[in-house]
Amino acid sequence: MPDTAPRPIDLPTVFAHVDAHRQVFLDRLADYLRHPSISAEGVGVGETAAYVGDVMEQIGLATRALPSGGWPVLLGERAGPPGAPTVLLYGHYDVQPPDPLEAWVSPPFAPTVRDGRLYARGAGDNKGQHFAQLLAIESLLAVAGALPCSVKVLLEGEEEIGSPHLAETVREQRDALAADLVITSDGPVHESGRSQLVCGVRGVVSFELRARHAERDLHSGNWGGVAPNPLWTLVHLLSTMKDERGLISVDGFYDNVLAPTPAEDAALAELSVDDAAVRRSVGLARFDEPTERPYADRLAFWPTLTLNGLHGGYGGPGSKTVLPHEAVAKCDVRLVEAQSVAEVQGKIAAHVARHAPEVEIDFGSGMEPSKTPLDSPYVAPLRAAIATAQGAEPLLVPSLGGSLPDYVWTKLLGVPAFGVPYANPDEANHAPNENIEVERFYAGIKTGAAMLAALGAMG
Repeated sequence: MPDTAPRPIDLPTVFAHVDAHRQVFLDRLADYLRHPSISAEGVGVGETAAYVGDVMEQIGLATRALPSGGWPVLLGERAGPPGAPTVLLYGHYDVQPPDPLEAWVSPPFAPTVRDGRLYARGAGDNKGQHFAQLLAIESLLAVAGALPCSVKVLLEGEEEIGSPHLAETVREQRDALAADLVITSDGPVHESGRSQLVCGVRGVVSFELRARHAERDLHSGNWGGVAPNPLWTLVHLLSTMKDERGLISVDGFYDNVLAPTPAEDAALAELSVDDAAVRRSVGLARFDEPTERPYADRLAFWPTLTLNGLHGGYGGPGSKTVLPHEAVAKCDVRLVEAQSVAEVQGKIAAHVARHAPEVEIDFGSGMEPSKTPLDSPYVAPLRAAIATAQGAEPLLVPSLGGSLPDYVWTKLLGVPAFGVPYANPDEANHAPNENIEVERFYAGIKTGAAMLAALGAMG
């Protein structure tokens, strides 16, 4: 039954409850992290879904598995006061493979605390972060007996393999997933250590270019200058797709790239970084062209064309005078808002057909970009809530450089979507020794409670 009357939330008491249960909450997270859930290998995913589904039920969420073409999609619900917003909290219970195992200081599924950090696969990505949201719900119910707003929690088990069934599930379960906004806690905070309120992500298109000429590799002396070389075919094609100034020269590629709004420009100004320090952190002597383009602008408002790999011919020790018969280039494009997967695929296919019609193109996975306007009515209360819980106002990020399936919320469900990451900048997600700072985990629980309280106060 829905809670029928709003109750004022005493956040200091909620925060005190979290502090009083620090060790219990950490132990419960560690127990969750002991369950492998490697979606790429199908290891433990179903069992982990059952485990976290039980947790959701135990904290007071009516939980069920939604129909899905893949691993279980769990939906937990609890109604709040009439008229209060409904927030959908999204996360994923699957994790990356832990390889290489020898690089882990402690086993990936044996959670270990060292120097104030909890080490385990999934600690930051994403079990630790969505578990903090679940504990925020539990803490509010323990202190107030009710939630300040209606809450839905959706956890999927395929994010680490590209969420191939999430869009279908959202389309088919639109009524069940109806909400006023979506919040995802995933990824790291800003490099400075400050929290972030993220309002967008770039999309992605992956594709493969393949050139074949002869039916087998040929002798470079007997056939060089006679038979076409597929590696050169691809090199010449790729040179027509991006120039030395760093501009993508596919016809019409920038047609739907929007200029930042004044509010977005102001937000980007707050995201300034030490360019030299960024370069040093990865051993770069320089940034890519165009060098006059600011660092934050590149990630938020400009699409990319990346050559992920160029393969063909001989790559072993010494030399082999061979003329290869086949070559492959693997590429990806990061899309910005107002571009679409279909649009960019069409423009790239037309470019290849015009410049190198003998080259085959194979489009792989695609994910649409997503953006929530910075003037959304939820921005101010969410920023204030984060500041209340963490003692500092978060940075406002118009768009991340990476890609997440936020488009299923903004474009399919039609609601604003926000990211509020809890993990430390060096969480090592997807790498050995993945971790989350223990204090950030506790801060995440408090932040989740404060955000729900702030949304309920909008009522």
